Amino acid sequence: MKFITVCLVLLIFSGLYNHVSAQDYKLAMGLRLSTSPPTLSNSVSIKYFLDETNAVEGLIGWGTRFGLGALYERHQLIGATPSLNWFYGGGGYVGFQDGKTWLGPTGVVGMDYKFPNAPVNLSLDWKPELDILPAINFVPGAFAVSIRYTFGRTQVKQP
Repeated sequence: MKFITVCLVLLIFSGLYNHVSAQDYKLAMGLRLSTSPPTLSNSVSIKYFLDETNAVEGLIGWGTRFGLGALYERHQLIGATPSLNWFYGGGGYVGFQDGKTWLGPTGVVGMDYKFPNAPVNLSLDWKPELDILPAINFVPGAFAVSIRYTFGRTQVKQP
């Protein structure tokens, strides 16, 4: 848990230092593979950039239960290259299993890398969930890696 705290603090400070951000793709689609059984664990991921720093991500999860989720994400550069960003955000989800419904908010923080010479994007994230239905339950251990195929490019502003 100390490792996670240190990583989050470093990401926050790098975001405060580096205000200009850019992303190297417009749309990405692929798979998100998670380490634990939250509602949105293993998922199909579709990420779309509204502009250079703001993205929405849709998730269609399978595994212990079927789930749908949406996230709003804010991306910021790590260093001077637009290929590596960190992001944070939040959203919500709904899941279904054995006649029960799971519903609640979720947050996300992670790192995103777009390979400069290939249409491939990798991201590593932590996405805790708070079940409101069928009972209050916090699911903190939801780490995942995503691999996506990218489409298009956004305009890149220089710092």
